[in-house]
Amino acid sequence: MKKIALDQTAKFNEQAPKLFVLHESEYFKLINFNFRAGQTLPIHSHDIEGQLSITVISGEGKFLAEGGKTLPAKAGDILISDIAEKHGIRAETEMRVVVTIAPPI
Repeated sequence: MKKIALDQTAKFNEQAPKLFVLHESEYFKLINFNFRAGQTLPIHSHDIEGQLSITVISGEGKFLAEGGKTLPAKAGDILISDIAEKHGIRAETEMRVVVTIAPPI
């Protein structure tokens, strides 16, 4: 069993989103990304089978998808998609998210 204190990773970087690998195993990977307003995780995908979730723990922004599509993202929202589906994030305010990737990449 492992406990993770997310308040301990509430650190930001002015140049790019700050990331913390919270957990990594053969089954899944858990990453905390912290964004300043205006920062993005560019739209991308991974050429493997599996799924990911992006959970917004604070702040507001947009989930980004292929073709310029966006979905609003605020604290408590969870995006779930196939890893091969294009995805990204744009922060409109200071924003923190936790990404789960299974299987890990």
